[in-house]
Amino acid sequence: MINGIDVDNVTAWLDGHIDGIGGPYTFDLIPGGRSNLTFTVTDSAGTKVVLRRPPTGAVLATAHDMAREHTIISAVGGTGVPVPPALGLCTDEQVNGAPFYVMGFVDGEVLDGPDKAEPMSPALRRAAGEDLIDVLAALHALDVDAIGLGDLAKREGYVERQLRRWSRQWEASKTRELPAIDEVATRLGADLPEQQGVSIAHGDYRFGNCLTNTSSGKISAVLDWELCTLGDPLADLGYVGVYWSDPGEEQLRPNDPTGIDGFPFYAELVDRYATTTGRDVTRIDYYRAFSAFRLAVISEGVYARFLHGAMGDQDLDDDTLRGFKEGTERLADEALDSIRRIT
Repeated sequence: MINGIDVDNVTAWLDGHIDGIGGPYTFDLIPGGRSNLTFTVTDSAGTKVVLRRPPTGAVLATAHDMAREHTIISAVGGTGVPVPPALGLCTDEQVNGAPFYVMGFVDGEVLDGPDKAEPMSPALRRAAGEDLIDVLAALHALDVDAIGLGDLAKREGYVERQLRRWSRQWEASKTRELPAIDEVATRLGADLPEQQGVSIAHGDYRFGNCLTNTSSGKISAVLDWELCTLGDPLADLGYVGVYWSDPGEEQLRPNDPTGIDGFPFYAELVDRYATTTGRDVTRIDYYRAFSAFRLAVISEGVYARFLHGAMGDQDLDDDTLRGFKEGTERLADEALDSIRRIT
């Protein structure tokens, strides 16, 4: 087992289950992310596919997580919404110690910082921002029953359930008191919006989880479906707003490319989404506050795990650790600012 890959076993499985490729293979871990592991797999002829598996050391009693992701991209892949093609799923843990699935390799750039978007013209940056929202609108337009995902999760009460979940998580992981978090949770819970239908909710939709064709400004594929569920479509739109910086603004998320010339203003994206979908977006600040609150709790959880040595197999320098701590505080303040704008 090297970096989560049993080379001999996985090679035999790939040879027997994935058409169009043949060993020997090289397995290259794609850097970034703190959840599932993703590898570029290159065969003897140079053909590439992508393999995704849980983190090493994770306790996974069933193949549920990998099977769920594979099911989602298989269903969405037949709709025109750009996702990598699903090629195969292995649920036999004896092969590689945990389930994994294989998807097609898609060319494109992960725009996870301003430097990745710098070579693009302002016109292409605008096109990419607009297509990011158009793809989201297309995802939210899918009939979940027609594509076989109607039983993926509960349909109603998405925000309320999420608030309960993340409030519990905050109490379990917080390393200090942050009054802003408590105030945001209370105010969000007291003013729940009416859910506008049910859609696939990606849960982590942003440039950093997409492949972008930097020559055309089109989204080549949407990645990282592990948080996907059914729920309120406006949660994804609000989440985009947490990462987004308008042109000329300081980019507070170093893993997002926006804030440089050419990218649309967030308000333009919200208007574009509303025009395309017909949904009422007047309460988008609620969803931005909700998404910032959720991200603050996630950031605190990562900070707490590193602080308490629960992730001792990973090195984290003091600046990065401090970044998680301060990021939680900044997100809490952003959530509070957003919720105050609507009350």
